[in-house]
Amino acid sequence: MGIFRRVGIAGAAVLLSATVTAAPEVRLVLQVTVDQLRGDLPLRHMEQFGSGGFRYLAKHGVWYTNANYRHANTETIVGHSSLATGTIPAVHGMVGNVWLDRDADTLVYNVEDSNYALLSANADVDKSSEIDPTQRVANSDGRSPRALLSSTFSDQLAIRYPKDSKIFAVSVKDRGAIPLAGQSGKAFWFSKAAGEFVTSNYYYEAYPQWVLDWNRAGKLDRFADASWALSNAAESYQRIAQDDNDWETDVAGFGRTFPHSWGGRDSKYFTTLLTVSPVGDEITLDFAKALLAAEGLGQDDVPDYLSVSFSSTDYVGHVFGASSLEMEDNLIRLDKSLAELFEYVDSTVGLQHTLIVLSADHGGPEAPGYLQELNQTAQYVDDEVVSTDKLNTDLRGFLAVDVDLVQTYFHPYIYLDRDLVREQGLDLASVQTALAGLLLAKADVAYAYTATDIVTGSTVGGDIAEFVSANHQAKRSGDVYVVFKSGSFINDFDGLVVAASHGSPWRYDRHVPVIFAGNRLKGKTVSRVVAPYDIAPTLSNKLGIEAPSGAVGEPLSEVTAP
Repeated sequence: MGIFRRVGIAGAAVLLSATVTAAPEVRLVLQVTVDQLRGDLPLRHMEQFGSGGFRYLAKHGVWYTNANYRHANTETIVGHSSLATGTIPAVHGMVGNVWLDRDADTLVYNVEDSNYALLSANADVDKSSEIDPTQRVANSDGRSPRALLSSTFSDQLAIRYPKDSKIFAVSVKDRGAIPLAGQSGKAFWFSKAAGEFVTSNYYYEAYPQWVLDWNRAGKLDRFADASWALSNAAESYQRIAQDDNDWETDVAGFGRTFPHSWGGRDSKYFTTLLTVSPVGDEITLDFAKALLAAEGLGQDDVPDYLSVSFSSTDYVGHVFGASSLEMEDNLIRLDKSLAELFEYVDSTVGLQHTLIVLSADHGGPEAPGYLQELNQTAQYVDDEVVSTDKLNTDLRGFLAVDVDLVQTYFHPYIYLDRDLVREQGLDLASVQTALAGLLLAKADVAYAYTATDIVTGSTVGGDIAEFVSANHQAKRSGDVYVVFKSGSFINDFDGLVVAASHGSPWRYDRHVPVIFAGNRLKGKTVSRVVAPYDIAPTLSNKLGIEAPSGAVGEPLSEVTAP
């Protein structure tokens, strides 16, 4: 009431009107996610970038350099869902790329849903994929966002502007698009099996004509007889060594040195290998531009939403490592893709009417081989450490039982067969504790937390314990959460040998950039501690809508202040 007493009702109306119109209206929210973009990587390579991508964000955006997730399982679905909902996996429910459905007694893939089939008959999950083995777990080719337990920013936008706000998400990965689209938007992702962008009948009964046109336009043909070669002169790179490192992975004959051949149209792995290069991002960008034009995003006073998740950095990080020459070239080409996206949005919507936010779903580690070159301690973990056969043998001996109580392991959880535990007359908490003790006796294991200790608040380990607790959802999380030592991880996953693998609670996996730009924001670098959970509440506050139902983040004042 104080302000009204000072200036009067009429004066207050003028003042409030000035406040509301101080910044141009937001016609488009553009949320960009770069899969596995550790927070330091764009800063490390800034001098190699052009003016329109990361440098534009650095000059004209609010760049938070100390943004870290505060949950333990830093995997793709977990991070994307956290960005969408503004909350931790304990609340949004996406605790891992794969979890055990105890009711169905089977492992499930995060966005699978047998109720909603893909619209393309030839676009079922690519069982031959050598770079995404998690999808081999899926029991159904159907896809939807129904497993999310919290609303998303895009859902709240749809509530505020029912039928008027256009909401879309695009990615190479289904789990990179579906969470950000929420339950009210529409999602598209790239099918390696079909070589086209697809969706499910959760979103459409039939493809829009513009999607059919894009898929039929032969967009991949120009890569058929080409290879991934260095974009610039070799001497301009920070890391120019072309060593055939054993710690870099040769996926399906892709090779360990430039140029990397995609194998041609007739190759079984052609579309898969395109995504293990900057091309995955470039075709995502091309599809996103077609979507922007066809759907007329940002063309009226009702704010629209577009999420673009670029996946190539994740695949390159897995196969070659964060400090590889391949990663360096990938980031240079990613920067060009960002510049092209921003330029296109500026020409069609106007950056003054666009609120951009860029972040990542998680960071990523260095390849142990690279760290060993620098005389640092790092190593791959033998998968026998969490082998169900070995754990069952040890547990049988420790508990003096003759049944196998460990049902399955899928990072980062070990699941007990709880029915068998009861049948044996054993106390579940005691069996969990025994299993955790056996794991802690192994040299590569730093922590092993039981579900009972998490629920009762009996965990120890400071922030690590907090991060693990933030990941716990009673119906989906396992009986024991395993944390390997810093710099250590399993690199043999379902037959795929990788150079590096994220998913830990260590800072290199939690540290990501958070950058807001456009809408005439002023350039600023902010070093205080923030979290990516703050993004959805910030967007909500900026647009004057309700934050997602489970949001724990706080609006960032540098973005929301008039």
